[in-house]
Amino acid sequence: MTTPCGCPEHERATGMTRRGLLGRALAVGAAGAFGGLAADTLSTSLAFADSGYQGDVLVVLSLRGGFDGLNVVVPHGDPNYYLARPQIGVPRSMLLGADVMFGLHPAMAPLLPFWQAGTLGAVHAVGQPNPTRSHFQAMEEMERAAAGTSLRTGWLDRMLGVNGATSPFNGVAVGSAMTPRAFAGPTPDLSVRSLDDFALSGEAAGRPMAATLRALYDDAPPAMATPAAAVDSALATTAALRSAGYTPANGAVYPDSELGAALRDVARLVKAKVGLMAATVDFGDWDFHENIGTPVKGQRLHDHLADVAAALAAFAADLGPTGLAGVTLLTLSEFGRRVAENGSRGADHGHGNAMLLLGGGVRGGRVHGRWPGLAPAQLVGGDLAGTTDYRAVIAEILQRRCGLGDINAVFPGVTAAGLGLVTPLSGRAGVGPTMSTTLPTPTG
Repeated sequence: MTTPCGCPEHERATGMTRRGLLGRALAVGAAGAFGGLAADTLSTSLAFADSGYQGDVLVVLSLRGGFDGLNVVVPHGDPNYYLARPQIGVPRSMLLGADVMFGLHPAMAPLLPFWQAGTLGAVHAVGQPNPTRSHFQAMEEMERAAAGTSLRTGWLDRMLGVNGATSPFNGVAVGSAMTPRAFAGPTPDLSVRSLDDFALSGEAAGRPMAATLRALYDDAPPAMATPAAAVDSALATTAALRSAGYTPANGAVYPDSELGAALRDVARLVKAKVGLMAATVDFGDWDFHENIGTPVKGQRLHDHLADVAAALAAFAADLGPTGLAGVTLLTLSEFGRRVAENGSRGADHGHGNAMLLLGGGVRGGRVHGRWPGLAPAQLVGGDLAGTTDYRAVIAEILQRRCGLGDINAVFPGVTAAGLGLVTPLSGRAGVGPTMSTTLPTPTG
């Protein structure tokens, strides 16, 4: 992981999530890594409960801190890009997979075969309906995803609920003991730092914590017995996975990083067929206010992005064409960076951004969305305009690849983007095209 840039608000956000809440989660052990375990919503047959779900496994990779979509999916065909970024702009000659308008940062090289094969794509000029340049507010709204309503649940919790999730393994946050806000709500979910290290705090030879838990809650009332059964079931499932061991397939080699380890575990869960519907992985430190660097090895953005590219390429190779056919991975970030570079050869908090899509059903090898342009008159408060609501992008994926009908149960008031991002699952009708609208001006 790179060193944080020093943005005070980002450091406070990072401190809260990584030191405070993570410490609490580790203190209570595995039982504290479960969310939404209410007796009236969960059966005691948990780890392999069959909801009848036939859609894709949705994998959400959160690039926290403000991903610089303009320097990753580069609009080289817009002359104002190089005028705004004379020091940090990626030269045309170094771009990968370029068409007349867009090209990829050279650190994306491990993913170029998937771009060329059409299983990796992008959506540009994506934004939030109530944009803000505050990390706190933007992350909260991105994961609640219900602007203009009083809903307090997370959008993934609502998605799992609509799909009839009953098992913690239907929704898993991998790589952290902290459950992301998107899973907040009554539907069961699970957070694991690592499948191989998942255990109750204090469990050791001569200290059978799990067995004690089973005995203690065996005859307890359902309100207490059901969460205990969830913990016990999850421990049994992860123990079975640990005992079986895991070797990535197809020669896939994951980078020796937190992100590589997390995506390796996601692939493992997909292959184990434990009922996974949605998984989340967080990869932060994208708040590059200074020294983004040139697009070569050893520079900040290049090296951070290279870790993402290597991990995603390994994930796709590990699953293979058959496994990837049932998975759609998307990236999210709370906001993009400003169009103009700053005096520190970085870029400050902005608005419009790029999302990456990876999966067997993705219509890739291209950049989707309506490009608003980077001329000064086309900017919104100095930022790339958001012409497509990020929720509309996800809504299209949920309808076409995850089998959802009425998307309003997940994203109230939102219509699927209709951008042709993904192919519909066999036998399921897709959504019709709708017009994208420019989103409001950022505040704060």
